[in-house]
Amino acid sequence: MEIKNIKKAAERIKKAIKKKERIIIYGDADMDGVGSVIILKECIMSLGGEVSAVYFPDRETEGYGINKNALDYLKKYVPALFITVDLGIGNFEEVKLAKRLGFEVMIVDHHEVLKKLPSASIIVNPKRKDDKYPFKEFAAAGVVFKLAETLMDKKMTPVLRNNFLELAGLATVADMMIEEEDNIEIITLGLASLKNTFRPGLKIFIKNQRDTSRSIAQKIISACHAAGTLENHHNEAYVLLTSTSMEEAEHLAEELIEKSYIRQQRIREITEEVEKKILRKTGDSIIFEGDKDWPILMAGPASSRICNLYKKPVFLYSQREKDSQGAVRTPKGIDGVKSMIHCSKYLDTYGGHPQAAGFRVKNEHLENFKKCLIEYFQK
Repeated sequence: MEIKNIKKAAERIKKAIKKKERIIIYGDADMDGVGSVIILKECIMSLGGEVSAVYFPDRETEGYGINKNALDYLKKYVPALFITVDLGIGNFEEVKLAKRLGFEVMIVDHHEVLKKLPSASIIVNPKRKDDKYPFKEFAAAGVVFKLAETLMDKKMTPVLRNNFLELAGLATVADMMIEEEDNIEIITLGLASLKNTFRPGLKIFIKNQRDTSRSIAQKIISACHAAGTLENHHNEAYVLLTSTSMEEAEHLAEELIEKSYIRQQRIREITEEVEKKILRKTGDSIIFEGDKDWPILMAGPASSRICNLYKKPVFLYSQREKDSQGAVRTPKGIDGVKSMIHCSKYLDTYGGHPQAAGFRVKNEHLENFKKCLIEYFQK
């Protein structure tokens, strides 16, 4: 048994390679998205194809997922096969816009399916209700790895397989996916391969062979999650992990490690600020707080800390001039995505996993969104 549409997606990519069509890969700017983009791009290149553009949206300025600014930037490549990885399943209007511009859209994702599916030509997502594949809890890079295996078939050498598994294993740990069934193999083989990696961007973190594979992985993930988006819409972690020079990799890694340290300090500060805000609201069923000075990239980790401390659903947001971007974290057994489906009339976009999700909402709807959530969780 295989994931629904994975063979169809592989055949479409092979056709694009054969006919020398333009291919764009559009991925989320976290470890899972970056790993997914690299696996798919290097797989296509190994089969003799080219990738015309790689694009990572800037979470702070563009939000999560496909966005109009990105499509405006990329429309110079039309016609093209536009492949999203680790996002896209909730981008209904943006997929329609991409199609109107002349893109053919393929979505490879692992997030919860919302009320319907976007109008992409091919959607690969184990969370689809009509997908009979028994295991559902892949990271996006795990799904992309399965796609790469289907694409390459007998051309997948052991070295290339380990190379892709390293990225898929790191992504699976980074996204905190359950370590069961298919994920056990991806994580075990992927992390075990790290000490023999050929990637300078990974080698640079292996200074002591006595370190465990898991501790090496956590150092890499911490650095990559501090990465920002560059002017050319690449991501600093993507540049690090695709670097071919040890000297360049060392310089990039040092910068990201420093950024990671500053990031952790800021996350602690935000956590303390949230705790001060909620001291007088101990009776509330949820924690719903925001601030214009909270970077969206830090709202997620801060939400996780608050959720672990108070065992309540947490909605933290970064408030901008007209709208707000938020991160959602919920205790085990409580589905944050379902709560947002219930309150979706107030939201511009939303989606993710039951315990870790996100949203974008116009500021004029913030209070109604909060009231709707409180009513939902009280029931």
